[in-house]
Amino acid sequence: MPFVELSATSNFTFLTGASHPEELMRRAASLGLPALAIADENSVAGIVRAFCEAKEIARETGTAPRLVPAARVVVREGVAVTVLPRDRAAWGRLCRLLTLGRRAAPKGGCDLGLGDLLAHAEGQELLLHPPARLAPEWRALAGRLAEACPGRVGLILAPQYAGQDRARFERLAALAARLGVPAVASSLPILHHGARRRLADVLTAIRTGCRVEELGRRALANGEQRIRSEAEMLRLYPGHEEAVFRSGEIAGRLGFCLSQLRYEYPSEIAEGESSSDRLARLTREGLDWRYPSGVPDKVAAQARHELELIGKLGYEPYFLTVHDIVRFARDRGILCQGRGSAANSIVCYALGVTSVSPEIGTMVFERFVSEARNEPPDIDVDFEHERREEVIQHIYERYGRHRAGLCATVIHYRGKRAVREVGRAMGLSEDTLAAMSSQIWGWGGPGALTEQRLREIGLDPNDRRLWLTLQLIDEIQGFPRHLSQHVGGFVITEGRLDELVPIENAAMEDRTVICWDKDDIDALGILKVDVLALGMLTCIRKAFDLIEMHHHTRYTLATLPQEDGPTYDMLCQADSLGVFQVESRAQMNFLPRMRPRRFYDLVIQVAIIRPGPIQGDMVHPYIRRRNREEDVHFPSDALGEVLGKTLGVPLFQEQAMQIAIIGAGFTPDEADRLRRALATFKKHGNVTALKDRFMEGMRANGYDEEFAARCFAQIEGFGSYGFPESHAASFAFLVYASAWLKCHHPGIFACALLNSQPMGFYAPAQIVRDARAHGVTVLPPCINASRWDNVMEPDGRGRLALRLGLRQIRGVAEEEALWIVGARGNGYRAVEDVWRRAGTPPATVTRLAEADCFAALGLSRREALWQARALTGDKPLPLFSGDMDGEGIVEPAVALREMTLGEQVVEDYAAFRLTLRAHPMALLRHLL
Repeated sequence: MPFVELSATSNFTFLTGASHPEELMRRAASLGLPALAIADENSVAGIVRAFCEAKEIARETGTAPRLVPAARVVVREGVAVTVLPRDRAAWGRLCRLLTLGRRAAPKGGCDLGLGDLLAHAEGQELLLHPPARLAPEWRALAGRLAEACPGRVGLILAPQYAGQDRARFERLAALAARLGVPAVASSLPILHHGARRRLADVLTAIRTGCRVEELGRRALANGEQRIRSEAEMLRLYPGHEEAVFRSGEIAGRLGFCLSQLRYEYPSEIAEGESSSDRLARLTREGLDWRYPSGVPDKVAAQARHELELIGKLGYEPYFLTVHDIVRFARDRGILCQGRGSAANSIVCYALGVTSVSPEIGTMVFERFVSEARNEPPDIDVDFEHERREEVIQHIYERYGRHRAGLCATVIHYRGKRAVREVGRAMGLSEDTLAAMSSQIWGWGGPGALTEQRLREIGLDPNDRRLWLTLQLIDEIQGFPRHLSQHVGGFVITEGRLDELVPIENAAMEDRTVICWDKDDIDALGILKVDVLALGMLTCIRKAFDLIEMHHHTRYTLATLPQEDGPTYDMLCQADSLGVFQVESRAQMNFLPRMRPRRFYDLVIQVAIIRPGPIQGDMVHPYIRRRNREEDVHFPSDALGEVLGKTLGVPLFQEQAMQIAIIGAGFTPDEADRLRRALATFKKHGNVTALKDRFMEGMRANGYDEEFAARCFAQIEGFGSYGFPESHAASFAFLVYASAWLKCHHPGIFACALLNSQPMGFYAPAQIVRDARAHGVTVLPPCINASRWDNVMEPDGRGRLALRLGLRQIRGVAEEEALWIVGARGNGYRAVEDVWRRAGTPPATVTRLAEADCFAALGLSRREALWQARALTGDKPLPLFSGDMDGEGIVEPAVALREMTLGEQVVEDYAAFRLTLRAHPMALLRHLL
């Protein structure tokens, strides 16, 4: 049998492997290896990438090495074993073994014993890694393993390139014979090519926290620990050729492939009702709720069509899962709003997943849930950012942690992190690293630090150490650094998730994640449900609660008055501070030019100020056509159908994809590759590799060169940040809701905004100043009137005033504020009362005094601060409390100078980051 490398380590053994899984696969293909096992330490995080690369190689060349899924399991007794599952059941046992170890250790760790390995060893091929020194204890453990798994254990022979390999191979072969196991050859590669040796040493230095020159024996002696061809292996193993070919024999017994993974979504069968019947019933009930006067025929027909298509593809359980999660949130009073491709459908509108009626837009359901493409639907649900954790824990409780887990997010080396970590490993000073980091913007990338930039900051690009460091910085770009958790992508299964993929602990308490990211699960056809957080939903829900409290009217997102003229008037004047998505300076500058008058205008407003349309120079042509300064024309009738609603200018990600298919003649497979390139730009660069194909296709179909170039520039812009129409519609609904609240209830909107911080572009001072400009009376924090949150209270003139809460004061914790409010009773009469009755620490009383909270007691800021500084200890001592007549020490009266207005303003900003007295510039205006 031909040689097969059965134990390669990728860079998903973080800071150890020095090659991407894709590079290992490509190198194996170039060397003619029939198969390759990626075996990372206690992990299978990188194998999906190798699997996808093998498919890509096969597409390009017609043949590719077979990926052999594996993991190198290291147990606490000091034994390392490469575990290679023979079949699907064995893969499930390997995943459960890794889950056991990962769940028993903090994030990034794995705690397994040899007994755990033996308990999950059925159906596995096991390759023992001999240590440098064969201690008797290790021999005993090896014998135990060989005895427990007869016929499935091998001993790895790996060269050390120290001139003693031949003798070492003889000793290991003799040991294998005594254990009754075969010897198996492997080069144990951590590199795909010897050129990566320097980077491997840098990774080791980063991992061990030292400089490269301090590595000593931990550095690689050479670049030989790389993937080798069969001919090279035979040359390295004279007299042990059978060990070389035995690897191929073992690989022949390994029938498991990742393509055998069959993802089963939860059936969601409830009370004997099938998922299809349940979805149909819930849709009918939802339509009756949405349309109390009767469901329009067009809507009913569209709902039947969508249900039929969902049923054909078997996606009913997915929609039911999203419905159940949303229903839980609504039952708990948690505001949520669905978005994404399939979210903008009649079914999701009826289920309450979204409050955006699909009738508003012009989207076609088949574009997102397509029978031809058979792609899974995409629904993201945004929840209040303060209460999303309740939803996440509900999912864990309902399905169990063995059936539900968050996706991983792979943190890659980019820009400044690469400069800092590689630079420290190479011995550069912190000043030099700070100067280099200052020259990197955004994600950085290879070549970000040019010679000119280095000279500008006083560095010599010809310095050998600096030159080598720059090379290594470029080389490490895109390397995985560690696993983090996805912002909210849940994978939920019918059976055990931990038999599909290992589950491990996240850094955050009570969170568990799988080791594959969203691109990996997408490649394997695994569905995820996105449970995301959105601060504006918290703000809107709190505003609705305040309106109900003070005006006795209950609003929901679906019951807000639609197409309100004053709201659009306000937006046309760019009066949008605090309004969702349109509060940036760029959006404010564009609003008076756009002049939105209907909901779909807001959809375009959300999508147009993005890198895609801006980079593609689509903004100005759209405005000219909207203002009838330029004729609306289409490059062709076919593209006219795609671009009609945006006046011939592509603004949405879906339109960019349609141009590629219709205009450039992309096949569905090429369009899918383009979509994936757009989705993974941060990890794998941009989409310019497809530019030639796009431009040739546009020319062949008779399109103007300039138009084609602008279209591809926009597609590249979407590679930086694309915005689909479906997402824009959902966000536009929140734009309208927040704008309506600001227009009709400016005080309540400002109050809710302040209570939802941190969020948005603007600091509390700007929010308060804007509220006062809208006629809202804002009252300062008060020891007898303020609660923790900001509240609305009667102003004595039949209106509501905004009272600032104790949360606005720096250094005051919520728990302390709740004690102050709870012990208030009929009010405090002195500074000392707060200390006595609420048990407030003197430091907190001092902060309240600095914030002028005792003004209602007739105390100036300085007088209150004087009294606060007299308090000592956390609790008053009864013997010296001074409650009894004639007892205690009487503090002599002190006359304190009044603070000037300027001093008051400065102290206001220092205490709670805003002032209600005067704008700071008003005090300097006479000097300007």
